[in-house]
Amino acid sequence: MIKILVTGGSGFIGTNLINQLVKDNIEVFSLDNYSTGKKENESPLAKYINGDIESISSISESNFDICFHLAAQSRVQPSFEDPEESFRVNVQGTLKVMEWAKKNDVKVIYAGSSSRHHDPADSPYAMTKYLGEEVCKLYKKSYNVNVEISRFYNVYGPHATIDEKYGNVIGIWIYQAMNGKPLTIVGDGEQRRDFIHVDDIVDGLIRIAKTELKNVDAWEIGSGVNYSINELFSMFKNKFNVSSLNIEDQPGNYRKTLRINDDMLKKLNWSPEDRLNDYIKGLSL
Repeated sequence: MIKILVTGGSGFIGTNLINQLVKDNIEVFSLDNYSTGKKENESPLAKYINGDIESISSISESNFDICFHLAAQSRVQPSFEDPEESFRVNVQGTLKVMEWAKKNDVKVIYAGSSSRHHDPADSPYAMTKYLGEEVCKLYKKSYNVNVEISRFYNVYGPHATIDEKYGNVIGIWIYQAMNGKPLTIVGDGEQRRDFIHVDDIVDGLIRIAKTELKNVDAWEIGSGVNYSINELFSMFKNKFNVSSLNIEDQPGNYRKTLRINDDMLKKLNWSPEDRLNDYIKGLSL
């Protein structure tokens, strides 16, 4: 039986990934320090290790085949507030995972970011995710570690963080709608985002883990469709009859994200769905 470790397994994407892996009768372990992950997300069919990724080399379990490295400080604005923590988790933590993988012959699927297509100096978050990829490439080229880099776009779906600090725009807006607040639109709202459902992320990750294709720089996991923030607001307004409040633009706020490079993912028979409007229509507060 395949044995898999998921770092950040109690977080948003990790929870959905583990739920699918255990359905496939795979032995799954999670390593999570619960800084943003939640105990209530745990599956009774998986095993959970409470620990930080910097201590991955000291976990007692061994003989893993694959590690999905999802643990990260994954939001832009908190990275400005505490850049040191972002570097500790996203760069130093990734270094520790890769060193552990090298010593234990574990295949790694690294969760990168679409911010890689922008200037890394735009934010501490972008810089640390860029450096995380470079660490992976170093270990792949210099130490022959079997590592695949995936890049996520704007992910939504079950178990997403619903708050005003660590949520993405959809999580922030759900929180604001639940609390009777106007939905905050950063800047003019014309910036465009590629939103992808977490089920498509999970499907893509599992296909990447199984592939024998070589020499892929990175796997771009986005829907290939983008919407402006104003278009997203219209969907929320139609559902919840909410108002909006424009606030000043924020550093690190890109004008556009959109998945590129379809060719490699097509070889995996991976085909994401644009289900954003249906998802919002199905929300309840």
